Amino acid sequence: MIKNISNLGDAALYCDFGGEVNKTINLEVIKYFNAIKEKDIEGIYNLTPSYNKLIISYDLTITNFETVKNKIEKLNFNQTHKTNSKRIEIPVCCDASFSLDILRLEKKLNLSKEKIYDNFFNKEFYCYMTGFIAGMPFLGDLDENMRAERLETPRVKVPKGSVGITEQFANIYTSESPGGWNIIGNTPLEVFDGSKEDKPNLINHGDLVIFKQISLDQYKNYDEQ
Repeated sequence: MIKNISNLGDAALYCDFGGEVNKTINLEVIKYFNAIKEKDIEGIYNLTPSYNKLIISYDLTITNFETVKNKIEKLNFNQTHKTNSKRIEIPVCCDASFSLDILRLEKKLNLSKEKIYDNFFNKEFYCYMTGFIAGMPFLGDLDENMRAERLETPRVKVPKGSVGITEQFANIYTSESPGGWNIIGNTPLEVFDGSKEDKPNLINHGDLVIFKQISLDQYKNYDEQ
């Protein structure tokens, strides 16, 4: 349930579902996100979900804070709102040329690289949100023994397709970008396609993701068709 609804600037409101980051709270965020989209509430033009927050932007020439807040508070959840989640398999190559931080992680986690990869590839991940760069999924939750801090000095360029881990999350860099996540591999799969205007993201909030390890030859010859 929403803990608090407050103003965010002149033409947006901020729904706070609590301070914790977990799947139960995030499913509540998604439930409200889907319900508001279905209602097509007059004046609302954008919804931005995150781990435990939902930002609702609205047109001040059509509606106002109190009207939108009142409609959100009166949403009826007697009917089950589907999350429309998918289960997606992501191929990942962990060749030394891609696993830029595996040696660092072995020291930080006190685990062998074999154990790190075994843990990673036998985990089902949940997409909490996408953002930072277009289509980048934030996937949880890593086991406690797999949680490492970000790099002390972020890279100026992280290659597109890089798969990284930090704290309780894994992610995929959908384009070349600065970043400080611990990189353990790379996927040949196109995770974000800006030419697909309606559905550019392969992975969306609420989706389930598993990673499958592939060889360097498989990576080089990967065919999405």
